[in-house]
Amino acid sequence: MGTPLAAPGLLLLLAGTAGLCRAFFSLPLRVSHPVAPGGSPPAPVVLRPASGSRQQDPLGGADGLALASDPGGTLNFLAMVENLQGDSGRGYYLEMLIGTPSQALNILVDTGSSNFAVAGVPDPDVTSYFNTKLSSTYKSQGIDVTVKYSQGSWTGVLGTDVITIPKGIYGSYTINIATILESENFFLPGVKWHGILGLAYDALAKPSSSVETFFDSLVRQAKIPNIFSLQMCGAGLPVSGSGTNGGSLVLGGIEPSLYNGDIWYTPIKEEWYYQVEILKLEVGGQNLQLDCREYNADKAIVDSGTTLLRLPQKVFSVVVQAIARTSLIQEFSSGFWTGSQLACWDKTERPWSLFPKLSIYLRDENSSRSFRISILPQKLMALQYLRLKALSQQQMLQATVFLVFLSMNQCCGLPPMLS
Repeated sequence: MGTPLAAPGLLLLLAGTAGLCRAFFSLPLRVSHPVAPGGSPPAPVVLRPASGSRQQDPLGGADGLALASDPGGTLNFLAMVENLQGDSGRGYYLEMLIGTPSQALNILVDTGSSNFAVAGVPDPDVTSYFNTKLSSTYKSQGIDVTVKYSQGSWTGVLGTDVITIPKGIYGSYTINIATILESENFFLPGVKWHGILGLAYDALAKPSSSVETFFDSLVRQAKIPNIFSLQMCGAGLPVSGSGTNGGSLVLGGIEPSLYNGDIWYTPIKEEWYYQVEILKLEVGGQNLQLDCREYNADKAIVDSGTTLLRLPQKVFSVVVQAIARTSLIQEFSSGFWTGSQLACWDKTERPWSLFPKLSIYLRDENSSRSFRISILPQKLMALQYLRLKALSQQQMLQATVFLVFLSMNQCCGLPPMLS
C-alpha cells in the first residue's frame, strides 16, 4: 500500500498473475540476461537448489539462502505454496491464527508498509475482527498508533499476542500487533481480508522504528533466514469459482518449483521501502529517452499492496504516447488512451498483437550491468484489454513480476516465470 502520502514514483508488481502458480500455464513475461552497455551477456549468477536443505548464498550472506525445506525443522516451503488468496484488484491475503484460543483472520500482504494490524472492532466492510477480550495471551502496550497509506488510514492501539501461520511454519510466536479501532477508506466494500501484514523495513514502522516488525520477530524467534519470496496470481485472468485467485508467500527462503531459470538481483537503494532503481523504459523496443531520474521520482519501490504500476505523470504521458504511436490500431480516440473510453472486442478475439510490449530495465547487482523485464501487451491490459487509470498525480499500468526479498543482502531478486 505504501505508508506516506508522498507520491511514489514507480511500483513494480509482485507476481500479479497466475504464471507462477502450480497450474503451470504459460506466462507472457520474459526476463532477459543481464547485459553490459554495448556488450554481450555475461555469465549469469546461477542459483539452484542444493541437494540438502540449504545452499550458500551467492551474494555472500553468512546465513545462506534457503532453497528447500528441512523436513525436521521450522519450515516447509511446499506447504506455503498457494497459501495466498485474493485478486489483482483488491490484494492478496494470508490466513493467520491470532490469540489464545486462536481467532482466524485473513491478512493482506503488503511490502509497502511495516505495521502488522488487524480490525479490533466490528466494521461494516469486514466479516471478522480480532476480539482482544477473548484472548488470554493478548497484552496491550497502551500506545496509540496511526498509519496513513496512499489510500486510506487507520488508528489503533499497539499490543502483543501469539500468532500461528497454519501453512509452512511450525510453532507460535509473539508479535507486535495493532488493533484497528477507527479507519477511513482502509477496509473497502467486498474485501475479504481483516488486517494488514507490513513486510517493509522497520524504518516505516509506526509510531517509531523501535516497533519490531512482524518478519523481524519471526526471523529472531523462529531462527529462519532473513529472506522471503512472494508471488501473486491472477492479473488479467478470470477469478476462480470462489471469487479469488491465489499465490504464495514463502517465509524464510525460496520454493524452487515456483520458477524456472536463474534469479537476477537488483540492489535496494535504501532500507525503508524496497526502493530500487529504474534505468530506462522501452515501449515496443524503443527507448523513451527520458532521464533515469524521471523514472525514479521521487522513488521507485516494490509494493505488493497495489497490483498496478504507478508512474509519475510525465513518464505516464510519454508511455501512453509511445503505445499510441506504435499500436497497429490508429483510429482510437484520445479518450481511449487516457482511460475515459473503452475499446471492445468479441470475447473470442485476442488483439494482443496490435499493441507493443513494455520493457523495464533494472540495475544489476554489478552496477555496470542491467537486466530487462519485458511485459507483453496482455499484461498491460485488464480484462477489457486496456485500462489506464489516474490516481492523484500518479498513473497506473497493470503488470506482473516475481520478487525474492533478501533483506540481509539489500537486494531484490527476479527470476524468469514458470511456464
